Amino acid sequence: MRKSQRIKLPVALTIAGSDSGGGAGIQADLKTFASLGVHGTSAITCITAQNPKAVTGIQPVKPDIVRRQIQAVFEELRPAAVKTGMLYSESIMRVVVEMIEAYRPPAVVVDPVMVSTSGAKLLKPEALRYLEAYLLPRCTLITPNLDECRLLGAEESTSIEDLRREARALCARYGCAALVKGGHLRGMKEAVDIYNDGRDELLLRAPFIRGVNTHGTGCTYSAAITAYLASGKPLPQAVALAKEYVTQAIAHSCQAASHSVLDSFWQKS
Repeated sequence: MRKSQRIKLPVALTIAGSDSGGGAGIQADLKTFASLGVHGTSAITCITAQNPKAVTGIQPVKPDIVRRQIQAVFEELRPAAVKTGMLYSESIMRVVVEMIEAYRPPAVVVDPVMVSTSGAKLLKPEALRYLEAYLLPRCTLITPNLDECRLLGAEESTSIEDLRREARALCARYGCAALVKGGHLRGMKEAVDIYNDGRDELLLRAPFIRGVNTHGTGCTYSAAITAYLASGKPLPQAVALAKEYVTQAIAHSCQAASHSVLDSFWQKS
């Protein structure tokens, strides 16, 4: 193939922690980007020792190295969309905000990773305040689950109307679009999410898939949104496509050792 005939890939950047078990974090993001035809770049914020059952150790990366990773990507592989995952500390988050201000990426998706599925704390308390004051007002979309909504000051959600209220409140409070994920709503027969950007609202439904470990689902969902944005899709469409993508990734789950893992490449199987 001649050079002029090479396929051009859109570029996306994930700024997140590394998951040694391969199910979440940077590893999940890069698999998702690749499966959707996007060249994935990364800036690692933390090295974690974890598997599908537990997080047993966290080592944050020095903020200057986080900065250098982001700079290196933007200088030669300027991303069309950026997502953040585990940022962990205020000092790391400050670097991310500085880089957003410096490079002004077209789209920034913030997955506010605060607590792991196993209960490990992945965001320091002072970093939560900085997240609210400085990062969220600069993002395009925030994608909290119900636990993260409560840490952001929401009351407990028990219905779809509660999800609607919280999505509207987040959008008004931070000036960004909000996707409130209701997968943990009790008594529901479907996994329901609400998207609101201040103008449009989407009710996104998918059947619950029982008996599958959903470790890494949030990372995969936000990474898919980022990939679709990098590919030129408008935000509401990117969110709707990502909902279908993550639903199918769960439905096509595979077995790795004794654990179920999402199939990020289900479209090619």
